[in-house]
Amino acid sequence: MDLSDLVIAEGMISNLKATSKKQALQVLATKAASIFSLEEPVVLDLLLERERLGTTGVGNGVAIPHAKVPGLAEPRGVFARLDQPVDFDAIDDQPVDIIFLLLAPEGAGAEHLKALARVSRMFRNGSLCEKLRGSHDKTALFALLSEPAEPTAVA
Repeated sequence: MDLSDLVIAEGMISNLKATSKKQALQVLATKAASIFSLEEPVVLDLLLERERLGTTGVGNGVAIPHAKVPGLAEPRGVFARLDQPVDFDAIDDQPVDIIFLLLAPEGAGAEHLKALARVSRMFRNGSLCEKLRGSHDKTALFALLSEPAEPTAVA
């Protein structure tokens, strides 16, 4: 699965302005609800509930908040590059400036986990993260995230 299977051009936020994790999640929930025809309060509640289980700040300035949402037909994503990093209670205690919101259908099992693993692998690529941080254009962000995954070498 490529990220191009999850994101659409309308799902790019190139300069999210937020001063807290909750505010960032609010903006992302609103955006996701708008473009995927979901109920914004439901999306936000599910994201906040997931954060209470443990942070989705995975380190190196990246967070991957995720939830299973009723009414969604397939996994979908929203990407945001924050204007200023925010405290996300990340595992490395560093603030977050890149967020990939991953939403999956309510009944998704393995599909959700595969998507989450794919997103996580992609954002471990330091070069990609630097390119994303350097771009302030939604079209460029979408192009970077839509590039096909490079095949993994088998040793």
